[in-house]
Amino acid sequence: MCGLRIEPCSRCDNPSVVHQPYSGQRLCGRHLKASIRKRVSKDMRNQLSLPKDARRQDGLPFTLLAAVSGGKDSAIMLLMLKDILGKRRDVKIIAGVVDEGIDGYRSPSIKCIEDLCKTLDVELLQLSYEDLGYARMDEVVRVMPDIADNNPDARGMMPCSYCGVFRRQSLNALAERSNADVMALGHNLDDMAQSILMNLQKGEIERSVRLAPHTGSPIDGLPPRIVPLRWIPEQEIHALAMVLNIPFFHGECPHAAGAQRQNSRDIIAALETQTPGARHGLLHSLEQIRNMYSTSNNHGQDVKSCSICGGVTSREVCQSCTMRSWLEEQF
Repeated sequence: MCGLRIEPCSRCDNPSVVHQPYSGQRLCGRHLKASIRKRVSKDMRNQLSLPKDARRQDGLPFTLLAAVSGGKDSAIMLLMLKDILGKRRDVKIIAGVVDEGIDGYRSPSIKCIEDLCKTLDVELLQLSYEDLGYARMDEVVRVMPDIADNNPDARGMMPCSYCGVFRRQSLNALAERSNADVMALGHNLDDMAQSILMNLQKGEIERSVRLAPHTGSPIDGLPPRIVPLRWIPEQEIHALAMVLNIPFFHGECPHAAGAQRQNSRDIIAALETQTPGARHGLLHSLEQIRNMYSTSNNHGQDVKSCSICGGVTSREVCQSCTMRSWLEEQF
């Protein structure tokens, strides 16, 4: 019986660990890491313009908060940030993780984060939903049917609808506590393409325009977001994490089943199989749309302050406070 032949790397004689259908290249672990680092470093220069001395006026270093989750994407993002910016004394990298309160999911992933931060010598901040007055997500899921019965606006919502809102608020709180100048998110190319597709399906072009990075059009009261991995496919990130033996949690959130993103993930994967480079094309399209908005001095932002918490929102009362009031009715 013949064994499976592993194709060699396109740049050396070592066995390849990943194939890039959109470029035709096969890369070994060493050249995959170099390729990802090169792409991340190049796009970081576009997203984040740092002077030779980025210290703030008070003399403290420029602070970059890396939002980590314990998964492969944020783990590779933190590794790349540390590799690219870690030697700069005028830049401080801090990792921040949100504990949503999901049994069997968040605890093991936080352990992976703690191990990685210890290895990279990066400070780690932790914050839970309960710290901000929300309920644990397991509890939110339990009372969602009752919330929907009492609040018509909540009908049809999935757990991700709640978690996404609470998570954004929690990340904002972490940014405030760390006095961060910029926040880095671990979204990969697949994530970006899925978000663009979901927004197009609903006709919400402005929602796509508001996707990170925000350094070109920051919102008052919030540190701008950057997405260092936005051009890197998920498969390549996973391959590099395995090659480098980086600790990351492999499990899926138990409450994610049925979310719209699951369907969009399948559609994007099918498009990429049929037309390699489709994910890149969607992201390039968003960049062109963003440029048109910028030229017309319309950034798709209608920013207000929530009448209850004072946070940034596009409505009178932010969605976070609305959902919090629904939960308070149940507890």
